[in-house]
Amino acid sequence: GVPDSPNEDTTSPDATFASLGVCEQIVESCNALGFTKPTAIQCEAIPHGLAGRDIIGLAETGSGKTAAFAIPVLQRLLDNPQKMFALILAPTRELAFQIQEQFEALGSSFGVKAVCLVGGIDMMQQAIGLSRNPHIVVATPGRLVDHLQNTKGFSLSNLKFLVLDEADRLLNMDFESEIDTLLGVIPKSRTTMLFSATMTSRVAKLQRASLSNPIKVSVSNKYQTVSGLVQQYKFIPAKHKDLYLVYTLNDFTGGSVIIFTDTVRATARVAFLLRALGFPAVPLHGQMTQPKRLGALNKFKSGDRKILVATDVASRGLDIPSVDCVINFDIPTHSKDYIHRVGRTARAGRSGTSVTFVTQYDVELFQRIEELIGFKMKEYDAEQEEVMVLFQRVTEAQRIAQMDLREMEEYRGKRGDGGSRGRGGQRGRGGARRGGEGRASKKQKQ
Repeated sequence: GVPDSPNEDTTSPDATFASLGVCEQIVESCNALGFTKPTAIQCEAIPHGLAGRDIIGLAETGSGKTAAFAIPVLQRLLDNPQKMFALILAPTRELAFQIQEQFEALGSSFGVKAVCLVGGIDMMQQAIGLSRNPHIVVATPGRLVDHLQNTKGFSLSNLKFLVLDEADRLLNMDFESEIDTLLGVIPKSRTTMLFSATMTSRVAKLQRASLSNPIKVSVSNKYQTVSGLVQQYKFIPAKHKDLYLVYTLNDFTGGSVIIFTDTVRATARVAFLLRALGFPAVPLHGQMTQPKRLGALNKFKSGDRKILVATDVASRGLDIPSVDCVINFDIPTHSKDYIHRVGRTARAGRSGTSVTFVTQYDVELFQRIEELIGFKMKEYDAEQEEVMVLFQRVTEAQRIAQMDLREMEEYRGKRGDGGSRGRGGQRGRGGARRGGEGRASKKQKQ
């Protein structure tokens, strides 16, 4: 077994970055970024990381885990500056960009160079970035292996640090063979950190393959949802979902909201519907091109658009500071996805609300979610008479949304299959979404 770090899930009230052993230069960067107090996972992981121990970190999204590995990596880099010092593997492009951003922000005072190697962006451009000898490489596994095989002069033979972020997702996305390839070409004498929201048997196997004598730090019980989160549900007839959505959004006017849908088409339709009603909504899903996705995300992060309509692709790893409300327009098929979705709100100690719509077809899935989180949710208060007042306006907007959707699909059809790298191009490996796990693969997931 792996030894647990002794002070499990206790952020000592007076812990500071300095008291964890973080050097002055990085403490200053933390202050400049508004990181005043270390979070629980940071208190647990940073001292071990600075001491060079291999770490398994069990931490949920929103717990501050990026800084929990970035700070030790940067401090060790300061002690021993060299190119290709650390490699961070992430399951999605968005998460990779965010990790790169955080490294550059934390290391800005001492000129840290980080490159991001992800699919959907020109290989040559990335190769030029690599030739400038960056200190930190952040990558998705598929593209990293492409570079190892095809980019002259790129080698990780002097790597000192490997971080596997969201390891459970890396494995669920079938990146196992790429990770094996990588473990074969990097030095055995390195420090490795593995972070995962859940400890699955595949993660345990990866841990055995990649870590030596690790210490386990954990700040979440198995499937805990965040304490400041008010979780509610509403039973509604499927045909009135749009009405209840508009009613709920009116209830959260001015706040930031993420609405989760279960298909690309639903995401586009709901975004069109809300825009027709004058709501500032942007869609985010796996069939959008990379610049469009980053653009949508930035509009939402900057507060320019208050409502993000997203599939589960967007639900994990995205560094969205904190939203006021998460609406599960479509209930997630996998109860674990529920945890990740509602993890977008009440982050880093703030409070937030989630509302899950439960139609006549979702009762069983809803019961599974309640079983997983271990308590009964409160019913969201929405009077049917008040909801039905919206009927005419919403019906008219539905008609406009259907026309917009048809137009978009015809335009895409002309450009040939979605125009966005033939479905699943999101990872440059169409096969990675085998529709397994009882998921209706026909449904164009993501």
